[in-house]
Amino acid sequence: MIRTDNLTKKYGDFYAIKNINLSLEAGDLFGFIGPNGAGKTTTMRIIATLLEPSHGEAYVCGHSIYENPREIRRLVGFMPDFFGVYDDMKVIEYLEFFAAAYRINGPERKKRCDELLEVVDLEFKRHALANTLSRGQTQRLGLARVLLHDPQVLLLDEPLSGLDPRARIEMRNLMRQLGKMGKTIIVSSHILPELADICNKVGIIDRGEMILSAEVNDVIKRVRGRTVLHIGVHEGIDQAYRLVSEQPIVATATMGDGFLTATLNEDVEDYSELASLLVQNGLRLTMLREEEINLESAFMLLTKGVGAKI
Repeated sequence: MIRTDNLTKKYGDFYAIKNINLSLEAGDLFGFIGPNGAGKTTTMRIIATLLEPSHGEAYVCGHSIYENPREIRRLVGFMPDFFGVYDDMKVIEYLEFFAAAYRINGPERKKRCDELLEVVDLEFKRHALANTLSRGQTQRLGLARVLLHDPQVLLLDEPLSGLDPRARIEMRNLMRQLGKMGKTIIVSSHILPELADICNKVGIIDRGEMILSAEVNDVIKRVRGRTVLHIGVHEGIDQAYRLVSEQPIVATATMGDGFLTATLNEDVEDYSELASLLVQNGLRLTMLREEEINLESAFMLLTKGVGAKI
């Protein structure tokens, strides 16, 4: 759906981005993360055909940014960090104006605008002036605008920037909904936790270079290495410790605070036999869960402070 090959943009001797390689499939929600000025916007503008690279190539739905930019623009919805609204336009007029620009006419235009107002939960503001909306409502209106022509790819540049906590939650929920609709989404942010719970892939960019690009689960696996289990039983923690520590799949086991921690050998993912073993020996399980590593912790461990702090 989206592919970039050594995408590079130079201004004189300064590299805005250098050799950026991405590969995204339909339905991917890609979190593009890095400090301000890292190159996120430059990359997205090139993919949207709004900026030419110095060298390298990018493809959207199989179309080259050099050979077929007009077709790419039909397939892409680009939402910049900040965008203006027309002061004298109502919300519905704003959407209808851009729908007309996309040559959506007649009853289809009204239907499409009404549907999108419901999708972004702005139906109650349809007759309000666009410049009276809050920051969060303005962002949702901007999202409705880029969805008018039903693009397959969405490029959302810092859509959560400046939003209050409630508005951020609402916007994240909207992005999840769009992902379920099969849209391929690149969403940028300089704050990692904002995207950690909604993306299936993540890319870390700093000073124009991609530090890391992988599926979220792969990132966490690379950090964790081995599966760590926390096991609790109603009674008989000493017996549970002895049974678990003797199993071939267990590398180490320790006891503490009424439960035990078992670190499995490398590449062991199926640990169902441990639960069966404890139950067969008359022990009542109260807890059996994997130790979790969040994306922010994984990022800090993988990069080890390389580049600017995020």
